[in-house]
Amino acid sequence: MTSLLHKELSDLQKQLLTLTALVEENVQLSFKALTERDVLLANRLIAADDTINRMEVELEEECLKILALHQPVANDLRTIVAILKINNNLERIADQAVNISERAVAVAEADPIESPLVLADMAKRVIAMLGKALDALVDSDLELANTVLNLDDEVDALHGRNYKLFTGYVRNNPEKIDTVLNYLTVSRHLERIADLATNIAEDVIYLNEGTIVRHTIA
Repeated sequence: MTSLLHKELSDLQKQLLTLTALVEENVQLSFKALTERDVLLANRLIAADDTINRMEVELEEECLKILALHQPVANDLRTIVAILKINNNLERIADQAVNISERAVAVAEADPIESPLVLADMAKRVIAMLGKALDALVDSDLELANTVLNLDDEVDALHGRNYKLFTGYVRNNPEKIDTVLNYLTVSRHLERIADLATNIAEDVIYLNEGTIVRHTIA
């Protein structure tokens, strides 16, 4: 690997880490906006998505430029492919944070209703999953990456439980369906973040071992 390619790959990784920190913070703050009915915070997060989109595009363009100029092979090529995939997953996670922020605004503007769903526990698990996936990326920690893969089923189960709680609540309180539907939608967005965190963990394994584990986890 030439020194120039080495420097450009290092710069790519730094850009990726900057994006990961911002996305992780936005996920945490989006749920904070929901629980605290903080419209100002929610709107700030929604507006901040343009910055993340721009960073994602810039990183992708840099990856494509390196591919065109250096035509990397073997480990270098695998690194760029993994960065491209992780970059895309981070942008999609950021979109889910925006979606949660939009639900936070809707909940704040409606009559106050305590969520009948197990969102706090679910959010805690999802944020932990995302944190572990990003730590696995930073530290090249394959054991931590595999831990993330094993946690996804727990989040799926909580989302299924939330759907049952939603239907039971609406059956007894049909007039509150609109507000409670916002909470169920948040549950769906959290589940999606967990899926995307799992994708990142799979990409970390690919980056370090060259093994594609997607669709192979029992």
